[in-house]
Parts: sequence; structure tokens; C-alpha cells
Amino acid sequence: SKRGFSVRSFGTGTHVKLPGPAPDKPNVYDFKTTYDQMYNDLLRKDKELYTQNGILHMLDRNKRIKPRPERFQNCKDVFDLILTCEERVYDQVVEDLNSREQETCQPVHVINVDIQDNHEEATLGAFLICELCQCIQHTEDMENEIDELLQEFEEKSGRTFLHTVCFN
Repeated sequence: SKRGFSVRSFGTGTHVKLPGPAPDKPNVYDFKTTYDQMYNDLLRKDKELYTQNGILHMLDRNKRIKPRPERFQNCKDVFDLILTCEERVYDQVVEDLNSREQETCQPVHVINVDIQDNHEEATLGAFLICELCQCIQHTEDMENEIDELLQEFEEKSGRTFLHTVCFN
């Protein structure tokens, strides 16, 4: 959004899951839970752990953007481009879009680039995604140029992109 793009962020699961004290012990919250409530809960549970792993910082940043997480399947807004960072999420988004009643028949491009869920990879992934969005924005004919553009990004980044077109 700092680069002028209209950005929204969603979860696709049934609950919000944040890392816990062990990989098999995540902190699980309902989508109705505010970022403030999550922040205070983790602060109470183990301030040092959640400060060290960056979760408190992330929640602090998130609560300045919106009050609580949003679930994609509950949003009926129309999008031009949806980017996912995990194949499982990509599959959920495509499945949801394909199950909706198409109202505008406007195409929406869904693109996945796998990014590991850690601070360093997320930062690198954010730059890659921003560059991709800038290139898409400057295409004359996105429908005809996107496949070639994604191929160039795959070669340049060494990452594999998934892409499909759904309709709103």
C-alpha cells in the first residue's frame, strides 16, 4: 500500500492461527477476535517469546490497519488481482471463487508465489510481489501479457508461480 496499491489482506481458514510455544501448539482465535485482544492475550501468555518471534510487532502493525482479521470467503467484493503466498490458500481461493454465483463476469487473476512463513522470507516476498504488481500495472494488455510476465518472474526469482483466471 506504501507504493500506491489498494491492498487488502485475508485469511482463508476457519480460524486465525498464530505460532505458539511449539509447532503443534498454535494460538487459535476466531475471526471475530480483534488484533488488540490477540495482542493482549499473547502478552499475558509469554511476552518474551512473542516479542522475540515478532508476533507482537506483527499484531501491533495489523491493528493500525484494521480492527480484526478478515476471512476471504466472507468477502463479496470484486477484485482484479488476488495474490496468495501458499498453494493451499491458492486452492481455497480458487475453489471459493468458482463456487460463487458470477455477478459481473469480470475476470480476476489469482496468482500464487510460495513464500515461507517467516519474517525474512516475508520481507523478500513482499518486494517480489510489489515488483510483480508494478509490472502488471504497466502492461498494455494484462490478459495477453500476464503469462509471459509470470514466466519472466519465475526465471528471475527462481520461484514457481501458479496462475488462473476466475470470474467475479
